[in-house]
Amino acid sequence: MTNAILVHETGGPEVMKWESVEVGAPGEGEVRIRHTAVGLNYIDVYFRSGMYPAPSLPFTPGFEGAGVVEAVGPGVSGLAEGDRVCYGTSPPGGYAEVRLIPAANLVKLPDAIADETAATMMLQGMTVRYLLKETYAVQPGDTILFHAAAGGVGLIACQWAKHLGATVIGTVGSEEKAELARAHGCDHTILYKTEDVAARVRELTDGKGVPVAYDSVGKDTVDASLDSLQPRGVFVTFGNASGPITDFNLGTLSAKGSLYVTRPTLFTYVSTPEALQANANDLFEVVANGTVKIEVNQTYALADAAQAHADLEARKTTGSTVFTV
Repeated sequence: MTNAILVHETGGPEVMKWESVEVGAPGEGEVRIRHTAVGLNYIDVYFRSGMYPAPSLPFTPGFEGAGVVEAVGPGVSGLAEGDRVCYGTSPPGGYAEVRLIPAANLVKLPDAIADETAATMMLQGMTVRYLLKETYAVQPGDTILFHAAAGGVGLIACQWAKHLGATVIGTVGSEEKAELARAHGCDHTILYKTEDVAARVRELTDGKGVPVAYDSVGKDTVDASLDSLQPRGVFVTFGNASGPITDFNLGTLSAKGSLYVTRPTLFTYVSTPEALQANANDLFEVVANGTVKIEVNQTYALADAAQAHADLEARKTTGSTVFTV
C-alpha cells in the first residue's frame, strides 16, 4: 500500500483527502514510478473544483512530477528500472507517492537538473516554450504583454522572452511581485489592481500597442488584453485564474483591429512523443545553461495539498511550488 490524494467530489481545497491506495503492476505501454517531487499548477485547481471535468470520481489530481522508474510494462522501450524521469502532461494522478503513467508521457531527466526543479518546471516551462516559440513566435525587438508575471509561468516567461530579445510588460498584483518580476527580466510592471493596464501599455509603446498578449487570468483581464493589442495582434488566453471567459463576442475582434484569439493547451502542442521531446529538450537546455532559473518559492508536504491549493487560489504564492514526497 502507498498514499495519494483522492478527490471523491469536486469542490474547495477541503475535498482533497490523503488516503491509502494500492498501485498494481504497469500494463501495456505503462511505467510505475515512485515520485521524489510533485508540482503544483493552477490546472490542478480547475480539475479539483470541477471547472474541468475529471475522467471519473474519485480521482487523484496532478499533471507534473519527477521520480524514479520502479517497473516497466509490456511494450515499453527506452526506459528501464532506476531511470530518473519527469513529466508535465499525463492523465491526472501526480498527487501520489507511487503512480502508473503512460511511458509516452515521460522524458528522461538530465543529470544537470535536480528532481525538485524538474517537478516544478515541466508543465510551466513547456507551456512557456510553446507560447513563446509556437503560438506566437516572439522575435527580437517585439514588446509583449504577459499577465501574472510573478507567477510560476510568468517568471519563466519573463526570462525566456528576454533571452529571445523581447521587451516584456508584465502585470502583477503588488509591489513585492513587481520587484520579483523585474528581477527575472520583466522590463515594465503594471499593478493591475490600481492601474489601467491598457492605458499603461499604450503609454509604454508610444500608442502602438503590443503584437501579443499572453493571458492566464481570464475574465478579469480579457478587456485589458484586447485593448492592449495593436491591429492584427494575437490574444492568447491560456488560463482561467479569475474564472472562464464567457459570452465572447467575436465582433469585438474586428472592432478592435482585426485581432486574432486562440485558446491553446500544452497537451495539443506535445501530443506526439517527438513534439514532447523537442519541447522538453529546449526547456532542459535553457535551464541547464542558466538562461532560465526556476524559482521554487514554496514547499509543502504532499499530504498538505489542501493548504497549498488554498494559498495558490488566494494568490499568496510566487514562482513555483513543489510537494515533497
